[in-house]
Amino acid sequence: MGAGQSSSTFQAELPSRGLHVLRVTPHSPASQTDIEPFFDFVVGFQGDSFSDNQTINASELERIVESHEGRTLNLLVWSSKGQQTRVVPILPSRAWSSSTTDSPANGDGAQPSLLGLSMRICEPESATENVWHVLDVYEGSPAESAGLVPMGDWILGWSGGVLGAENDFYDVVEAHVDKPLRVYVYSYDFDTLREVVLIPNRNWGGEGLLGCVFGYVNFATLGNVTLNPYLQIWSLAPDSTSTT
Repeated sequence: MGAGQSSSTFQAELPSRGLHVLRVTPHSPASQTDIEPFFDFVVGFQGDSFSDNQTINASELERIVESHEGRTLNLLVWSSKGQQTRVVPILPSRAWSSSTTDSPANGDGAQPSLLGLSMRICEPESATENVWHVLDVYEGSPAESAGLVPMGDWILGWSGGVLGAENDFYDVVEAHVDKPLRVYVYSYDFDTLREVVLIPNRNWGGEGLLGCVFGYVNFATLGNVTLNPYLQIWSLAPDSTSTT
């Protein structure tokens, strides 16, 4: 099996800490795998014996990735959708950055990413507990132009990371008036995650900056959920609604 497919899955306890995948850069080594932003957490690598408290050592993982440049590395990736850890083969390389302008490298001499993953250390249990359900989309609105689907779409985060408290999303929208806002949208109907570009504005002729009604859901308020929180919780009514 080549570096680009998951070779196996196995049941594992919820890791206490992990590297939350926020973005997979197009054309990068990570984009050739099945790693999903927001749903997936890198929790180690094959051959790593977890400590008793299952805490990932980010520095060691970075060293391992560097040592595997040009060689297949088997990452251990925990999925919040499937509640399982799987092995994801990946081929660390910097060659991909020479053919794209979307590389994480910058002008200060920094090396481009070997994996093409943007990640943050966090606790998976609470990393994605806040989501926004698209309840209605007004005709002619920025939300309609961006292709948001009422009832079927859920906003998980934006290009700057996850969204924490209820007001975070509205603050981000206000900060992007007349500017592109990239958000990550999960489709319940197709079980896919896509990047959507919204352009909030007050001149589209209707109510709100986006012309969209959202329902805010905090997973913690809905009790303990097992197996697949994204599919089980999202079939419930949200606990608050707002027009943006």
